[in-house]
Amino acid sequence: MAQNYGLGRGLSSLIPQKNNSEKKISAPEEGFNYFAPPSGDAPRGAASAKSFDVGNGIREMDLSEIVPNPDQPRFHFDEEKLKELSASIKNHGIIQPIVVSKKGEKFEIIAGERRFQAAKLAGLSAVPVIVRDVTEQEKLELAIVENIQRHDLNPIEEAKSYQRLSDEFDLTQEEAAAKLGKSRSAVANKLRLLTLPVEIQKALMEGKITEGHAKAILAISNSEKQRALFEIILKSGLTVRQTESKTREISVHPHKRTVNTDPETKALEDKLSEKLSTKVKISKSGSGGKIVVEYYSQEELNNILSRIQA
Repeated sequence: MAQNYGLGRGLSSLIPQKNNSEKKISAPEEGFNYFAPPSGDAPRGAASAKSFDVGNGIREMDLSEIVPNPDQPRFHFDEEKLKELSASIKNHGIIQPIVVSKKGEKFEIIAGERRFQAAKLAGLSAVPVIVRDVTEQEKLELAIVENIQRHDLNPIEEAKSYQRLSDEFDLTQEEAAAKLGKSRSAVANKLRLLTLPVEIQKALMEGKITEGHAKAILAISNSEKQRALFEIILKSGLTVRQTESKTREISVHPHKRTVNTDPETKALEDKLSEKLSTKVKISKSGSGGKIVVEYYSQEELNNILSRIQA
């Protein structure tokens, strides 16, 4: 009887089980072990029939019959690493088959987008594939699982994948986490990254800052202050620990003796703070006093001035 695996086992649920007569081949660049198509049927990558079986549920299929998954969760491919994989494929062929599903007249990739792109770059005309019949939700889940298992997604891509899975299929964070073999807190923490300003998300995707930096920035709720800290990180090359220390400087004020502010003054402070999107302190002295408006960057100062002039 065939053994059924849930999505928690990732791509193992898609790959046919081993036959004792087949030789096991390791693919170190991919991190998984599979079985090479039996030799003698056709040279690897040869263009002949559009597809033909090579055993163990694997068939060789023309690249022209395969289309990328438009909903691929990974949208940033490292060009240098793609070239390295292409060179490996030229020397050793594709050891791990690409997993596809029928989509109209073509076959859409479920898992193996990077291998598909590298195969084209290597000049192959055909690749080994496994065809599976899956729902749209299962297709997305499996694509996310594969990329997570390989650590191929950057934090923002991973967060957007979780968001899409939750939104499109009406799943709670807990349900999405269970589908992907993650804890609810891990999914929630990734999703918080999507609340960062766009330029900070872009820097995280490009590797200019780490996820540790991003989490430290998230400790600050004001977006302008987040941008100011981000600029300091880039200019000063702050480590994650230094960033966390800077975050505490911005967020935590020294303890002072509590001075009771009359309700009228407090109401004015709150009104100005809301108007200027920053902290405002009013100190009275006799019939006069002073108003202190805090800012943490030139951009934030310009924003405050534009609000005052509006």
